Amino acid sequence: VQLQACGGGLVQAGGSLTLSCAASGSISRINVMGWYRQAPGKQRDLVATIGSGANTNYADSVKGRFTISRDNAKNAVYLQINSLKPEDTAVYYCALNQFSGMYWGQGTPVTVSS
Repeated sequence: VQLQACGGGLVQAGGSLTLSCAASGSISRINVMGWYRQAPGKQRDLVATIGSGANTNYADSVKGRFTISRDNAKNAVYLQINSLKPEDTAVYYCALNQFSGMYWGQGTPVTVSS
């Protein structure tokens, strides 16, 4: 399984971004896709996840600003990020969790300037 993420960049505080991630390979119909982020010098933390049945879970810090969605036909997951804050600066990783294991994308950096 391979995941390719894109959509990161430099944005001003208050702005918006949409991150995309496409998975390929042997993908189970039943899986959970998600986004994690790692700020400089910090551990990688959960941002949001979405199951193949579209059930979602968000970190408290992003509720109301971030929206996760997926397209099962494309094996893709998206993260709409609104009202960006400088503390959202991090490398964002997409992930897929299925019976055969947990898989990670290469990360896409998001930098929010104040």
